[in-house]
Amino acid sequence: MHEPNVARVVAALRPDDIVLDIGGWARPFNRATHVLDAEPYETRGWLGLPAQGGDREHFTAATWARRDICDHAPYPFADKSVDYVICSHVLEDVRDPLWVCAEMVRIGKRGYIEVPSRIAETCRGVEPGQVGWSHHRWLIDIRDTRITFLLKYHTIHSHWRFSFPARFWHGLEDARRVQWLFWEERFAYEERSIHGPDKIAEELAAFVAGVRPYPRWLAAADRTLRGIGTFPRRLAARARRSLRP
Repeated sequence: MHEPNVARVVAALRPDDIVLDIGGWARPFNRATHVLDAEPYETRGWLGLPAQGGDREHFTAATWARRDICDHAPYPFADKSVDYVICSHVLEDVRDPLWVCAEMVRIGKRGYIEVPSRIAETCRGVEPGQVGWSHHRWLIDIRDTRITFLLKYHTIHSHWRFSFPARFWHGLEDARRVQWLFWEERFAYEERSIHGPDKIAEELAAFVAGVRPYPRWLAAADRTLRGIGTFPRRLAARARRSLRP
């Protein structure tokens, strides 16, 4: 969880609140009274990072439910019976985030959601040889109280126009690497679909250009080089990489 938001979450909790951490295995939120995760209680804290949400765990082995959170079976909580739901850096990983959102709205009175920003997920340099994180399935946008999920199409890895360079990632401040939503009662969620490779390419390129446009000469040079043989194109690509800010 983004560190500046931890205190805000803790301050919102009353001593007797039922707090559910969904997918909290890698770094459980200590103030949670219950956890839902596919991994076992005994291996919690896999990331090895300092605990957040207080100096002691409020959940126990008995309140740690090991299950697939996308299995379309209702979570073991009655409607609006959970005072606070935390779901931090989970939705981008799972195969059906819409189901998880639906269950959060059903069982929760309020909560906190955090995911990588779409900017961060569109950066090279996070992991070698690709864009963003290897295990993430979704590009996510949070606007007001609406979360929009867009499939992380493989096309994003195929061309420099569809992503930000590694230098941009390394200079990106922490607050722009994540996005979050504090919600009460409910929030909106949807999946956005794009049909056709041209439309997918257009969407990916437009997002990059809207945040940090590449120089026009670079795009013009790329169009010119498409008709050139493989070896000159490799040399040109190497030259472009050396010139990127």
